[in-house]
Amino acid sequence: MSKIKAAYLIVFLLGLSFQAALAQSPATAEDYNNRGLERQNKGDIDGAIEDYTKAVGLKAKPGTIATAYNNRANARMSKNDFEGAIADYTKAIQVQPNDFENYYNRGVARSAKGDNDGAIEDFSRAIVMSPQFPLAYNNRGNARKAKGDADGAIADYSKALEQQPRYAEAYYNRGVAFQSKADFDGAIRDYSAALVLAPRFTDAYVNRGQAKQSKHDLDGAIADYNAALELKTDEAGIYFARATARHEKRDLNGALRDYSKTIELDPAAAEAYANRAVIESLQGKRSLADQDFEKAFKLAPSLKARFKEFIEGRRP
Repeated sequence: MSKIKAAYLIVFLLGLSFQAALAQSPATAEDYNNRGLERQNKGDIDGAIEDYTKAVGLKAKPGTIATAYNNRANARMSKNDFEGAIADYTKAIQVQPNDFENYYNRGVARSAKGDNDGAIEDFSRAIVMSPQFPLAYNNRGNARKAKGDADGAIADYSKALEQQPRYAEAYYNRGVAFQSKADFDGAIRDYSAALVLAPRFTDAYVNRGQAKQSKHDLDGAIADYNAALELKTDEAGIYFARATARHEKRDLNGALRDYSKTIELDPAAAEAYANRAVIESLQGKRSLADQDFEKAFKLAPSLKARFKEFIEGRRP
């Protein structure tokens, strides 16, 4: 299931209004920066980058140049140009080394690039410079979790929640970390807290359902998957999750419908084919089961070993 991951970039605005900046041809770094922001807001990312590039090439106060580098980096992030964004945030740091937001933003870019060590270093630097910074704690928690340091991640999410008690995403992320440690009760508590704050948090319903299923609370799991599907009706993974709960509950017809819906939405869902084949075998639909097993093993050959004993056991 998808998990939600925080990436709040800080956009810097200068005092000059967009309207005033656009009323005349740009001449100063501030003019180009503001027109770049206007273009970026309208979806013209390449035009925005062009304006920010002109801004950083002009003489201006350090704060103005750092702002333009940050904004160009943000634009590059929107194009998934993480290397370019990191280079620009680094330039901003060189111009304004005492601005904690520069380190935070570079940490977000490094995290997006998969450089978790670099991200942790940047978030930590931002926290030292600005200790009351829940976003940095949350994102450092994400980087630590990605490295397999669940305990370090939990400590960071807890710190973020101390500073911002109504931070739904931090509750969700801490729930994921608890779940990775098989602390399903802790995970359920945090997902529930996230849902109180954000009742339409689909992933929180899905993950809480998975945690309940791990505790063999199948009715509770199915109720959470149902709630998630009310919010997101076209998500194959949620149908698959509900199918496994129904399968475990011996609701074979319900599971069969959900595996079929999973396949309808995601024709490459190999496990859904294999699990549907198991049910078809149990229902005496041997021909359909053989077709589904064949499809599953073609999509994911590694599944063959997992279902070998079942297939051999059903032979007459």
